[in-house]
Amino acid sequence: MPIDPLPPERPEAGEPLPPVEEVRPGLWSIPVPIPDNPLRYVLVYAFESPRGPYIVDAGWNTDDAWHTLVAGLATAGFEVADVQGVLVTHIHPDHYGLAPRVREESGAWVSLHPADAELLEHRYEDTTALMVAVDAMLRRHGAPAEEISGLTEASLPMISRVAPGRPDVLLEDGDKPDVPGWDLQAVWTPGHSPGHLCFYEPANRLLLSGDHVLPRITPNISYHPQAGPDPLGAFLASLDRVGQLLTDEVLPAHEHRFRDLPGRVAQLQAHHEARFSEALAAIADGIDTAWGIAGRFTWSRPWEQITGFMRRAAVGETVAHLRALEVRGVLRERVGQPSHWEPAES
Repeated sequence: MPIDPLPPERPEAGEPLPPVEEVRPGLWSIPVPIPDNPLRYVLVYAFESPRGPYIVDAGWNTDDAWHTLVAGLATAGFEVADVQGVLVTHIHPDHYGLAPRVREESGAWVSLHPADAELLEHRYEDTTALMVAVDAMLRRHGAPAEEISGLTEASLPMISRVAPGRPDVLLEDGDKPDVPGWDLQAVWTPGHSPGHLCFYEPANRLLLSGDHVLPRITPNISYHPQAGPDPLGAFLASLDRVGQLLTDEVLPAHEHRFRDLPGRVAQLQAHHEARFSEALAAIADGIDTAWGIAGRFTWSRPWEQITGFMRRAAVGETVAHLRALEVRGVLRERVGQPSHWEPAES
């Protein structure tokens, strides 16, 4: 089973979306397209209730995604105007993007973890300070001067994929959102984003895993100005938590449903341990900047073919591994322009 935070470069041309499905009585899976993205779609989950439907995630803010979401809800027997709540797993555009638009149409509340909610303004409204910080991060970690501007601005097109608006409800770890007829529990799983939430439903032994645990690829765990000091360490600790939940099936936000959550958690942990080994081997060979080490990692395609936002994500993933090794006391960073990484005991 391939494990890589970078999905295939291009989606299969003309490949249809999966069907809308009732995955449990009263629980529906609705694929919503992601434009020009190799992941192709996000899976929105809709819970029936006596009050009306509640959805988990919403999709990107595009007309195509909106019409697909509306049609998918109709297939499940709902009107978008009847939606009562939007439980957003995390801040990224394919999850939060349409949530404010659903609220405008229906009056539904929108929820998010506080750690993600506090990032909204600088991520999607006034991005000036964030762009300065990203530029500085790229310089610190060895990006070539001729690539810095393009990589810094690579995420700006995503701003339009998020409808403006703040959440109405802030969900903390262990909170039970008000979804009648369902025993949903918020599980805080930081790493992919600081406020990433999964939703556990113990009565049906289901985990709605968002982007925290995916069946084939790993989520991108990047170090960046909004990520916190050790995003990979937080992610690995979060994996330990969800791996202990009693589940019959995992409902992720991408790809497909799967069983054997503990087995998948073990695969992801092994993947990151292999990444640690690759980083240490590169440093032993005298390659000691994050940019250089990223070029030595094993990706789904050659480093030279990874461009734009994906290249920035790959560098962020590399720095996240180096940071985690620093927290473990294995490496230390000699901060500079660029920084160099070396064994902690040297």
